[in-house]
Amino acid sequence: MATTTRPPQRAGDTAFAPRLIEWYRTSGRGLLPWRVNVSPYRVWISEIMLQQTQVTTVIPYYERFLEQFPTVADLAAAQLDEVLHLWSGLGYYARARNLHRTAVEICQLYDGKFPADVALLQELPGIGRSTAGAICAIAFGLQTPILDGNVKRVLTRFFKISGWPGTSSVQKELWRLAAEQTPPVDCADYTQAIMDLGATLCTRRAPNCSECPLSADCQALAADCVSTLPTPRKARTLPVKRAWFVVIRNLNGDVLLQKRPPSGLWGGLWCLPQIDREKAAIATASRELEMTLEQCDTGIEQRHSFTHYHLDYTPVYAMVTRVGKVLDAETKWVDPKRPGVIGLPRPIDQILKKL
Repeated sequence: MATTTRPPQRAGDTAFAPRLIEWYRTSGRGLLPWRVNVSPYRVWISEIMLQQTQVTTVIPYYERFLEQFPTVADLAAAQLDEVLHLWSGLGYYARARNLHRTAVEICQLYDGKFPADVALLQELPGIGRSTAGAICAIAFGLQTPILDGNVKRVLTRFFKISGWPGTSSVQKELWRLAAEQTPPVDCADYTQAIMDLGATLCTRRAPNCSECPLSADCQALAADCVSTLPTPRKARTLPVKRAWFVVIRNLNGDVLLQKRPPSGLWGGLWCLPQIDREKAAIATASRELEMTLEQCDTGIEQRHSFTHYHLDYTPVYAMVTRVGKVLDAETKWVDPKRPGVIGLPRPIDQILKKL
């Protein structure tokens, strides 16, 4: 259960929102690329990319994405492979698939214009309450709260809220406070201000409280418990799964890739054939692909971590000596140095680059 200490709010220009806005206008990150030529489309792309991903990582992806797809109509008209290709390496690929689906729906349902309505935005694939709130506040100037990781950190410390923010009771309290603090005017600046405060001063580690515009009334600072908030999730040990990726090459040096199903892990991306048992890797691949394969070598085991588990994978190298069937649209040979405009998971991309 959430435990909240409500500090007295000082009146006038020293209140929560005005202090944040004043700080943002002199010290915020106003030069981030999505804060130039602000539009609902540009805000939406940035908000989706920034989920679970650092700003420094996102910036080059964002710039390449907007160069290729400058409008929602351009994104809707693109092939999914093009979208996944530009997303390769950013992770959480469902975000890219949902971006494409949402672009199509906005063009079909709203004539290419984003609805200035939180409820309607949340009906679109991949847009949750916080993303919808950010679009409406930043692009349309509406009084709509957001609650991303940075905002949660600011609110839990300022109001001294204990309890892991992922629990429903704490989440409910944080949404109430987020809505209560969002001002009726200057919503775009306020929304970007509270996100910037969490990203630059009220950070997870080594927060810079001495520079914080809210420090005078911060309850966590007064109680000397800033470092303990937000309450962390109980530690858990991630399970480990194992897989073997079969690197099949033909006489031209090309590598065989298969397209994953549209949903699930790495949905829609192009991967090496994946086998779950080492001893059966070549035999299983030969049978499923109707090819005669000759094993050449076994690579070094490596680890790729997902949110819920670790994947320990090993490349197994083979040459094809006979092809028994014509490849379908979901299987193709590619030059490992120039695989083309396709989406590749990071482990597969790394294996290909070493060939």
